[in-house]
Amino acid sequence: MTSSKQDKNEGGIAHFAALKTAIANSEEQRVKELLPSEPIQDLEKGYLIDLAELNNNRVIINLLQDIPTKS
Repeated sequence: MTSSKQDKNEGGIAHFAALKTAIANSEEQRVKELLPSEPIQDLEKGYLIDLAELNNNRVIINLLQDIPTKS
């Protein structure tokens, strides 16, 4: 039996992995679809921006920079 917290965490991990893949593949539309609707941790945001900077995709970098972060 799994808890709903564990299910939510696993869904979050899968979502984050899909977002990382879309960023790495420079899939701008997919990144837009996968952008989180809630604030994320500064560390996560920084990681995603660093990943986007490897491809030098300004559109994706700007999308990621606009994500709000948790305090």
